[in-house]
Amino acid sequence: MSRSSNTSIPGRSSEWEQLGPGLSRQILGWDNQIMMVKVKFEKGAIGAPHTHFHTQTSFCHSGKFEFTIDGKKQVIEAGDGLYIAPNLLHSAVCLEPFSPVREDFLDGSVPSYLTGNK
Repeated sequence: MSRSSNTSIPGRSSEWEQLGPGLSRQILGWDNQIMMVKVKFEKGAIGAPHTHFHTQTSFCHSGKFEFTIDGKKQVIEAGDGLYIAPNLLHSAVCLEPFSPVREDFLDGSVPSYLTGNK
C-alpha cells in the first residue's frame, strides 16, 4: 500500500464507499500524518460511538448534526467545525441533511451566481 495519495483527487471522480445504512465516505487525500475524507449522512443516519488514537477534526459543509464527544452533546451545522482529541468516545447523528437536492451541483454545471451571469 502506498504511503500517500495522489496530489490531486477530484471529488467528482472519486468513488463513494458505503459504510452502513445512510452513511458513505469518499477519501480525498492522505499521507502518514493527515487524511481528508468527505462523509455523507442521510437524515437519521448514525456514526456509532467509537474511539481511535487519531486526532480528528470535522467540518460541516451542510446540514445539522448532533455530536456526542466524551459524554457531552453539541449540535453543529453548516460552516461549523469541531476537534476531537485522541481516544475520546464520540458519535454523531444526522439531524438535517442538505436539502433540497441541487440538480445543478449534480450535473457538474456552475451556478450563475458563481460565474457572474444572471
